[in-house]
This record gives sequence, C-alpha cells and structure tokens, in this order.
Amino acid sequence: MICKRSALVLLRQLRVVERRRVALIPNQATIGLPINLATRRFNSLNSKDTKPLDSAKTATPVAEKKEEAKKLTLWEKVKHEAHHYWSGTKLLGFEIKVATKLLVRMLSGYELTRREYQQLKRTIVDVLRLVPFSAFVLIPFAELLLPIALKIFPNLLPSTYESNVDKEKKRAKLLETRAKTSSFLRNTIQESNNLMKLPVQISEDEKFAFVEFFRKINIVDERPTDEQIVKVARLFKDDEVLDNLSRPQLVAMAKYMALTPFGTDTFIRYQIRTKLINVVQDDRAIRYEGVDSLSVLELKAACRSRGLKNIDVSPGRLRDDLNTWLELRLNQKIPSTLLILSSIYTYGQSEVNSYYDALLHVLSSIPDEVYDVAKAGLSDDYKVKLNILKEQQEKIQEEHEQEKQMDAAPVKDHKNVKDVEEPKPEQVEESKASEEAQKDKKA
Repeated sequence: MICKRSALVLLRQLRVVERRRVALIPNQATIGLPINLATRRFNSLNSKDTKPLDSAKTATPVAEKKEEAKKLTLWEKVKHEAHHYWSGTKLLGFEIKVATKLLVRMLSGYELTRREYQQLKRTIVDVLRLVPFSAFVLIPFAELLLPIALKIFPNLLPSTYESNVDKEKKRAKLLETRAKTSSFLRNTIQESNNLMKLPVQISEDEKFAFVEFFRKINIVDERPTDEQIVKVARLFKDDEVLDNLSRPQLVAMAKYMALTPFGTDTFIRYQIRTKLINVVQDDRAIRYEGVDSLSVLELKAACRSRGLKNIDVSPGRLRDDLNTWLELRLNQKIPSTLLILSSIYTYGQSEVNSYYDALLHVLSSIPDEVYDVAKAGLSDDYKVKLNILKEQQEKIQEEHEQEKQMDAAPVKDHKNVKDVEEPKPEQVEESKASEEAQKDKKA
C-alpha cells in the first residue's frame, strides 16, 4: 500500500512538471502572429476587392445588443417614472421639514446665513410650484397633458422632481441662449443712441473725467486707465441705463439673465430690476461670509446668476471671477447693469477677458450727441432738464399705448436698484446693530 501511494504521488509530480514544461514552450501558431497580421493587412490594402475588417462587422451586432438592452419595456418605464416621482416627493418632504426649522429660527430673531436663506427660498418656490403641479395628479387623466405643460412652462416642475438629464438640458439651453443674446447685445449696444444718459447733477471733476475719457477714445485713440474707466462708470446708475434700453435689448438681456421675457416693456424692466436687487443683496451676503465658504455647486450657481462663465471653468477661475465682480460692484461701486452688459463681452468665444476692457466696450457705446453735451460742460441745465423730461414723457406715452394694445394691467415698478445699492444711514445703522447682536448671540 505504501508503494502504491508513493507511486501515485510521484506520478502527480511528474504531470505537474510536464505541464510547466509545455507552458514554457511557445506555440507555433502564436510565433508568427504579428507577421501574419501585418501580411494580411498589407495584402488587403493592395487587393482590388477591399472589404471591411471582421472587427467592424462584429462591432455592429454588439452595439445593437447594447441598444436593445438599454431599451426598456412599457412597464419598466412606468416603474422608473413612479420611483423617480416618489423619490422627489420624499425629498420635497424633507426640504419642507428643514425649511420649517429655518423659518422658526428666522422668526425667533436669528439671522440666517446665505446657504440657509437660499435653502428656504428654494423650498418656498418648490411649494408654490406644487400647487399647479398637484392639479395634474388630482384630476383624472390630466397627467397625460403633463409633458405638454412642461414643454410650455419648463419651470412648472419643482426642483426635487427634476432629473439630471433635465438639468443638463436647461443648462445647455441657457448656454445657447446666452451665446445668441450676447452677440445680439454686442451689436445693438454700439448702434444704440439712447443707451447711456449722463446724469445732470455731476461735479466739475466728474465732467472733466468724462470729457478726458472720451478724448482719449475718440481723438487721441489711447486706452484710458482702469481708474478712469471706473470713474466714468460710476456716473451711470442702474435704473437710468435700464430705463433707456429698447424692447429688443430688454428681451435679450432678460434671456441672458435666465428670465422669461413676456408682457410689456415695463414688466420686463420690473423682472430685470427685481433680479438685480436680488443679486445686490446676494453680493453682500457672499462678501460677509466670504467666497471661500461657497461649495463648487454654489459657486457655479452664483456665477450663473450673474452671467459669468461657469461651464468648463475651474473652481479657481470661478472664485477669481466672482471676487472681481464683488470688488467692482461693492468696493468700486460699478452699477450691476453695466457689469451684466460687460459680462456679455466676456462670455462665449469673445476675445475680451478683462472686465475693465469689457467696461470700456460698454462705455464707448455712448453716442456722440451725449459726448458733445458733456464736452460743452452742460452749460444750460434748464434746456437739458427740459429735453430729458420730454424724452421721459414720450417713453411714458409709448408704454401706455403698449399696455392698451396688449390689454395688460399696469405694473407697479416703484422699486429702484439705487435704494438697495446705496442704503440710507438709518438702514446702515440697523444692519450694523443686527450684526453686532448676532455676534453676541453666537458668543
């Protein structure tokens, strides 16, 4: 028995050695494999009847199988959509729970941070959107009309029900719209005769800076310094520039700011002015908390709302652009309207990369008539005021006629961006007192 076992063990060892020896010997079919492949390819290139490679033939059935695997049945599509909306409903419920706590915190006297305020604002908007959206769920067979309603009103769906595909489609559409509107506004700004109106109440130093600025542009053909560009840009206010935009320019600017332009010119101005007021308030919140406190998604959203480049841009570049915006807007006191128009020159495939160069392009669109009046020193203030009153009266008459033609209700557009940008001393003291009280509570 012992001899038999030892013989079996020896036989197994010999088989293992034989297998290793065979594995070390190269296969005759694989020795000339590269040469054979090269010969075949050379012959196929020289042959008259050239045929596609076998790999090309075999790739098509594999791709077809993948496409067939990706295609879902009707029941699978229904299950996927039901799971998607159920997940969105649970997410909306959690957002409402968080927003309720934030609302109680705000009513208790605590000041919300920018992130908390944005969360509360987003939840309130989603709840308001849920009212018309719930009608499609409650009314029988109304859900069949939901795709048509979403096609007409893309913002009808709450944000928690949006998929990543829908968000990418919206971003791509916004990118395409901004590319078109930026080129349109660049062309129309230079042809506009009423885009910029110089304020009547300016000092002698401001008049001299204005005349010197345009002397360098028109006569000397010299680029003004950044300080001169900032001085001239400060002379114009958001409301004055906005009130002198034509309807095509208003529509293009609203689309560029991701707004839906419809209705009269007054209503479109009201939309843009409200958006600018929100941007000004958001600028102060970001400066108070710091740009570094923003996440990448919040950084992209902040740049997107200001018309800055946010696609295929590194986070460092986004922070630099946002810091430049805050520096020009809050420290240098450049109007938001001019910054939005300046971002049009830096958007897309434009060669203008500096905000100062973009501001120079916008300011150089001031017509020669205004430049001549400024050069004369505004010697007769009465005539200038009378001409401005006549122009404003004509615009008011045009707005009334437009409202009658469109059968639209008048819009109460009494807010001014200037009131938010330049708060009263009482408001400044109240904000300082609230900040000090907030610091004491945190301590």
